[in-house]
Amino acid sequence: MSQASVDPSSLRVWKFGGTSVGDLDRIGKVAHRIARAVEDGHRLVVTVSAMGRTTDRLVATAREISERPNRRELDALMATGEQQSVALLAMALLERGVAARSMTGAQAGFRTSDLHGEARILKVETDALERALASHDCVVVAGFQGVNPNGDTATLGRGGSDTTAVALAAALGAPSCEIFTDTDGIYTTDPHAVPSATKLDQIDYEEMLELASLGARVLHPRSVWYARRYGVEVHVRSSFSFAEGTRVKHLSRDKEQSMITESPVTGVALDTAHARINLVGVPDTPGVASRVFEALGNAGVSVDMIIQGVPGDDSSRQQMAFTVAEDYVNEALEAVEDVTNALGGQATVSHEVAKLSIVGVAVGSTPGVAGTMFRAISDAGANIEMIATSEIRVSVLLPLAQAQAALNAVHAAFGLNQAE
Repeated sequence: MSQASVDPSSLRVWKFGGTSVGDLDRIGKVAHRIARAVEDGHRLVVTVSAMGRTTDRLVATAREISERPNRRELDALMATGEQQSVALLAMALLERGVAARSMTGAQAGFRTSDLHGEARILKVETDALERALASHDCVVVAGFQGVNPNGDTATLGRGGSDTTAVALAAALGAPSCEIFTDTDGIYTTDPHAVPSATKLDQIDYEEMLELASLGARVLHPRSVWYARRYGVEVHVRSSFSFAEGTRVKHLSRDKEQSMITESPVTGVALDTAHARINLVGVPDTPGVASRVFEALGNAGVSVDMIIQGVPGDDSSRQQMAFTVAEDYVNEALEAVEDVTNALGGQATVSHEVAKLSIVGVAVGSTPGVAGTMFRAISDAGANIEMIATSEIRVSVLLPLAQAQAALNAVHAAFGLNQAE
C-alpha cells in the first residue's frame, strides 16, 4: 500500500462506530470533538460506520424480499448506511464552521477484490483524498466499502469500517489510528457480558488479531492485520470521554511479561455467530476431505474448526464436522450437497453452538493452561464438542446454552477479573 504525501505531523485518522453516531445528538457531539481538534491545528480524516443498527435493518429489509439476497445488490444496499452517516456528519461540521467534505469509499480511492460481502482492499489511491485535504479541515470517508474491478460497490464484511480507517492511516503515512467506540478500551473479555473484565492498557498485534478473529468485536480482524503489516498503532478509546484507552502495537517480550496480570492468558473471547455442519456416513477413503473443503472454498465459504471422526459399525464410512459463520450456513450446505450426492452420506446443521477461546502469548508454552480451561468449563456444566489450538490460543466448541456460564468460569479461572 503506497503512502501519500500528506504531512503526517498534523494529520489525525479517526473512526467512529455505529453507536457513536447512533442519532443526530451523537453526531453533533462527534462533530464538536472534531471541531476541537481542528482548532488545535489538526487536519482529520474521519471514517464512520452506519448509524446505530442501520445495517441490520437494511439486511432485514432485503430478506423480506429474498431469503438469500443477491450479494451484489445486498452490497449496494448496505453501503448506503455509511453514506448516510458521512453526509450527516459533514453537514454537522459545516454548521460549526469546519471546512468538511464527505466521500464514499470509491471516491476516497478504495479499490477492492470482487468478493461481495467480504471484499479485500487491493489498494488505496489517495489522489482525490489528498486534494480534498488540501482545501478542507476534515474529510469524512464512508467506511466498510470500496469499488471492485467491475465498478461495483463491494463491502468489506461486518466491522469493515475499522479496516477502512487503518488502511487510510497506512496510505496517508499516519503513525496511528484512533478507533472511538462505546467502551473505553479493550478488555480481557466483553465487559457487557462479564462486568468484572479488566481493561488492558496495551496489547500486542498478535494477541489482538487472535481475539478479534475469535469473536472479540471491538476490532475487525483485518484491521489488526493491516495495522501490524504497516506499523500503524491503533488506539481504541471511548467516544464519550477523553480518557486514554488501549493501544494495540508491537510489544517487546519484556513488555508482554509485564502485562496487567501474571496469567499466561491475556483475554477470553466468545463467538456465538457460528454453526456446526455435520457430515455423516461419508466414505472413509483418501480424497474425500479435499473434495468437501474444495467445494466449500469454491463457494466462498471459510471454515473454522474441523474434526474428523472414526468409522462406526460400517468401517467404510466415517463422519466429520466443521464450523462456519452463521451467515454462510446455506452456502455451506449447498456446497457439500454435491459431494454427498456423489459419494453418499448426509449433512446436518447445529445452530445452538458457541466458540470459547483463550488467547495469550504464553498459552502454548505454559503447562496446564488447557487443563485449567477445560476444568473451568466442566465446572460450569458444559461439554466440549470440538477443540482447536495454536501457539497463542485454545478454542473449544460448546453448547450455546452453557456458553455464558463457561465464559464467566474460564475468565475467573485465569485471574482476569478486576481486583476487589
